[in-house]
Amino acid sequence: MKHFTSVNQIEDLDALILLAKQIKANPYANKAIGENKTLGMLFFNPSLRTRLSTQKAAANLGMHCITMNLNTEGWSLEFEDGAIMDGNKAEHIKEAAQVISQYCDVIAIRSFPSLTDKEKDEEDQVINSFAKYATVPVISLEGATEHPLQAIADIITIREYQTKKRPKVVLTWAPHPKALPHAVPNSFVKMMQLADVDFVITHPQGYELNPEVTKNSLINHDQNDAFKDADFIYAKNWSNYNDYGQILSRDLSWTVNPEKMALTNKAKFMHCLPVRRNQIVSDAVLDSDSSIVIPQANNRTYAAQAILTKILRNED
Repeated sequence: MKHFTSVNQIEDLDALILLAKQIKANPYANKAIGENKTLGMLFFNPSLRTRLSTQKAAANLGMHCITMNLNTEGWSLEFEDGAIMDGNKAEHIKEAAQVISQYCDVIAIRSFPSLTDKEKDEEDQVINSFAKYATVPVISLEGATEHPLQAIADIITIREYQTKKRPKVVLTWAPHPKALPHAVPNSFVKMMQLADVDFVITHPQGYELNPEVTKNSLINHDQNDAFKDADFIYAKNWSNYNDYGQILSRDLSWTVNPEKMALTNKAKFMHCLPVRRNQIVSDAVLDSDSSIVIPQANNRTYAAQAILTKILRNED
């Protein structure tokens, strides 16, 4: 595995989940493979779980971590080819990526979309530019269009808690006061398409995700109907895709509450966190035994460690 920036790069999902489970059972078993190796973690946006879990994963493998917040601690980077750099951009990605590659054996990057320029965001310019110009492997810690490490943690969690061979998994839109990216739902959709699950997406009319991502996944605009007999409910807000980055609805009737969970097959509730209480989900659900958001967050370490292991071993 050269880079890991998309769920599409997973060639054998079952093998990856098995590796993550083995790592979870014995996190320090492969500590020697990271000895004298450095992971460079570059953040253009805030992070809690992603930063800490990836740093812990690297430490479990014996790696040293260098962390830098590029927006506040580094030079402003130029990503456009042929740019005349007479503005506020002090360094070009061509030099920056190659220089950082001399200091690090793996580079991990987190960068959010603008939510104003759909075409530019879908280029995922920051992460793809690093992958293009770096001379070492690059890992996405969330980009403009995907959050693949989160999706790995999600499928590990589902496998741990499923009680039947083919569970019903529902991805539901939920209200939020801010416009949010599509990265988490995009990667979750792609992961569910790889997994052996009965998958349904539910959202209000007009909140369709990128059709190139959802493809033939079942979409149901009736949330109550979608919840029927579900085994897992994954709640997430995303802003409008067609009217790009806009909030067209803050309908609190889409908040996940006990009445909606009662329609399910005693479903487990999932969310990537951080979560807006009593917007995305009610306190009564989030604080109940049905909520598995904390174990889900714990699996972020083993998702990251599995990918780092494959990269350090140079495995597909």
